[in-house]
Amino acid sequence: MACGLAVVALVYAAVGAFIWRHSEELLAHPPQRQADAALVLGSRAYLDGKPHPCLTGRVDTALALARAGLVRQLAFSGGVDLEDSRIEAITMQEHAIASGFTGPMVLEPASTSTRLNLSLSRPLLLAAGVRSVVIVSEPFHLWRVERLVKMSGFDKSFDVQYAAAPTSCWQALGPFSKGALREPAAIINNAGHGYLF
Repeated sequence: MACGLAVVALVYAAVGAFIWRHSEELLAHPPQRQADAALVLGSRAYLDGKPHPCLTGRVDTALALARAGLVRQLAFSGGVDLEDSRIEAITMQEHAIASGFTGPMVLEPASTSTRLNLSLSRPLLLAAGVRSVVIVSEPFHLWRVERLVKMSGFDKSFDVQYAAAPTSCWQALGPFSKGALREPAAIINNAGHGYLF
């Protein structure tokens, strides 16, 4: 039993270290090419009665891309959050509007996983005339997103770039934030189901 737990702990730590290195690489190399849209992936919508900074930080990164002229429209993907019963896509849209964004927006308000973020957003983006996209999420999340993009064929529909969002959650806790600590388990789970390889 102890040996098995030690192996699990080592695998978990190795995956976590790999994610950290990949995160730092993405943060050091933000998108450079123009794209039709930024697709912001959802996470928990509210915390203590206010929009969650991990989520709004992702939106802020997409807004920065828009202000820099790298994207012309925003797409928000995320359904009802079981932790707070809020719709992530709507929370993101509200934050973008409150921040002064007046451009076109696409909402995908039904997904409950990263795989569904991609599959449910694809037809909406195509209908909006999007052919190139910057996928925005927190740094720890994007390695798994990249694998899901390739395995699902999402990159056959769009020219895809990635933007790591240096949210206040990431800046404060980095690999020790709640989402980052859960990500190795999500990777192991997705790999076990054949979603990543």
